[in-house]
Amino acid sequence: MSTRKLIPLLFSVLTSFCFTTVSFAQPIAQENVLQNFDKLIADHKGQVIYLDFWASWCGPCRKSFPWMNEIQAQYKQQGLTIISVNVDNNKALADEFLAEVPANFTVFYDPKGKVARKFKLKGMPSSYIIDRSGKVVSTHVGFSESKKEKYQQELEALLQSTE
Repeated sequence: MSTRKLIPLLFSVLTSFCFTTVSFAQPIAQENVLQNFDKLIADHKGQVIYLDFWASWCGPCRKSFPWMNEIQAQYKQQGLTIISVNVDNNKALADEFLAEVPANFTVFYDPKGKVARKFKLKGMPSSYIIDRSGKVVSTHVGFSESKKEKYQQELEALLQSTE
C-alpha cells in the first residue's frame, strides 16, 4: 500500500478511536456527580451547611465570596460548613473566577447542572441553609450587602441549636 493511501487511513482509524474514547469517558464522570455531591453533604451531617450555587458570570456571586470566607472562618469551630457549587460549563472560567476571588471553603463543580436541577434553582446565586439533621430550612435567591445580617442571624440560630 502506498504512503499516500496509508496516511489518510491511519488518520481515520486513530481519529475514530479518540472520539470513541471521549464519548465513553464523558458520561461515566457525569453519572457520579449526584452521588459525589450526596456523599459530600452526608460527610457534613451534624453540621450546619450553607450551600451556595454560583457561576463565574454572576456579579452578586462575586460579592458573596468574601462574606462566605468570613463566616466560614468565624463559625467553623461551631459547626458551620460552606459548600459552593459552580455551574459553569467550562471549569476554566470557574478557575479564573477563583483566582480573582479565592474561596476558603469547599467548591464542587457541576458542569452539566445535575445538582442545580435537583435543587430547582430560580436564580443566581441561590443559597440553601441546611440544619444539622440535613434538612433544608431556608432558601435565598440573590445576594446583597443588605441580606448578610439576616443570613448570619439564621446561621447563628442553627449553630446554637443542638438538633
